[in-house]
Amino acid sequence: MRHFIPVAALALLAACSADKQPRADRDIAVVAEPVRLLADEQVVEAVGTARAARSAEIFPEVSGRVAAVRFSPGAFVRAGAVLVELDARAERLALKLAEVRVAEAEQLLARYRRIEDTGALSDSQIEAGETALAAARIERDQAALALAERTIRAPFAGHVSFSELDPGDRVTPTTRVAQIDQRARLYIDFNAPEAVFRRLRPGQSVTVVPFADPDREIATSIEAVDSTIEQEQRSYRARAVIDNRADRYRPGMSFGVRFADRGQLRPAVPEAAVMWTGDGASVFAVRQGKAVRVPVTIAARRDGLALLEADLAKGARIIVEGVQKLREGQAVTLVDAPARPAAKVEVKGARP
Repeated sequence: MRHFIPVAALALLAACSADKQPRADRDIAVVAEPVRLLADEQVVEAVGTARAARSAEIFPEVSGRVAAVRFSPGAFVRAGAVLVELDARAERLALKLAEVRVAEAEQLLARYRRIEDTGALSDSQIEAGETALAAARIERDQAALALAERTIRAPFAGHVSFSELDPGDRVTPTTRVAQIDQRARLYIDFNAPEAVFRRLRPGQSVTVVPFADPDREIATSIEAVDSTIEQEQRSYRARAVIDNRADRYRPGMSFGVRFADRGQLRPAVPEAAVMWTGDGASVFAVRQGKAVRVPVTIAARRDGLALLEADLAKGARIIVEGVQKLREGQAVTLVDAPARPAAKVEVKGARP
């Protein structure tokens, strides 16, 4: 049996179907927002190592036997403080002998001066006396220097490390006595990528986080940057500085370094405004009352916003709600975003 549908019914169905599809001459209500320009921020992270603002490894100037060790490991010492004394009996005797020779040369020259006007001495004899005195004084100074080298002193104020020396040990100029660190200020040295070389400069703010205290963030700045790029790693060395007068940290500790690299200004729109098609990402801009598709590339995302590479000027209006109903050239009517009711929160066990 054949069934026939009245022509009037077919016409009614076609009209209903047409009503569901927006026509080019019918305005679509949409919500649009102006484009904002935000800096494209990239967080650069690195691992740095702390070193003392001043640090020195101490070695003896001469060989000898250790007579006394005058410091305690880890102690703070003043500049010039005695750290180690070597046996210096021979050097003290040599200095006394040199002082005696200086005294003899001075007495001899003094006698020459007293009879200089009598003609009993020639000018060459007086000059010989002056030369002998000068040589004796040089020998005395050399003996004093040799004696001073038997005492090892701190070159500057700081904390000294552990030492393996004990009285009676033999040392040479290659024997490490100790290390001294001035750690009231610590340098944090780290490698930064070549890409931020022009932006990570002295004075730039960074944040360092000690691995030993990960909940503590220290705001500081760049002290210096290296002048060359390491070819293998494509990075360069940078240095931050932190105040360590409280003596919380030690040279050699590891620190995380974070640097927010502020790049170029980019158009920023809500992520919901970005549409994806077979041709890639795009947004709809409102131009002369119509929806115009603008191709975009997402450079970064931040707090629900998409930072774009696109031909969009600041203040251009971008459709953020209603994009699913649009097509190129569609006429639009701008409306305010609907107010969303506040979410109700029910707390169990709460009393009125």
